[in-house]
Amino acid sequence: MKLKVKRVDVWASSIQDRPGGLAEKLEALSAAKANLEFMIARRAPDKPGEGVVFLAPIKGKKQKQAAEATGFLKTESMHPLRVEGSDKAGVIAKMSRALADSGINLRGLSAAAIGKKFVTYLAVDSEEDAEKVVKLLKKL
Repeated sequence: MKLKVKRVDVWASSIQDRPGGLAEKLEALSAAKANLEFMIARRAPDKPGEGVVFLAPIKGKKQKQAAEATGFLKTESMHPLRVEGSDKAGVIAKMSRALADSGINLRGLSAAAIGKKFVTYLAVDSEEDAEKVVKLLKKL
């Protein structure tokens, strides 16, 4: 299986858990011409009234300034990667098994398939693990 694997930056921000909380953050990025391809937003169960949003990519000075002005920070505690390939039954299971067998613990994983392709964003706990993931998945 041929996979495109690359390190990426993911940005995160808290959001208010109310109508428009997410929209306000996204409008600022849209005004800066951010073309997002990945986003997860959810409530923070341990913080009533708050949520969190993770997204990528943020490119260029204008987008970075808009992101920072609205409370986004580039994530430093997780080490994200983007994986793209042909969508086939079991592909994510095969990837996750290979990582597990190599002793790599996933911090998070999100995946979607559109047509015949899939894209997965995954995160691990260290730079060392991220480098291992790149090498390992390119060999699958």
